[in-house]
Amino acid sequence: MLFESEMCVCDIAQLLNMTQSAISHQLRALKQSKLVKYRREGKTVFYSLADGHVRTIIDQGMEHVAE
Repeated sequence: MLFESEMCVCDIAQLLNMTQSAISHQLRALKQSKLVKYRREGKTVFYSLADGHVRTIIDQGMEHVAE
């Protein structure tokens, strides 16, 4: 989802049919690994990929798995 645009936890949870708690837990791990970044707008937190390198790494990983 974050390949396309930044999103808040509530939107990601709705799209993936998961709880906000489960999404927050996963995003926390990605944030600690510096794979995603966030920005706060009022009470809402928006997440996005940390930078273009993250997309490249994930794309290469998916190519490798597909071989």
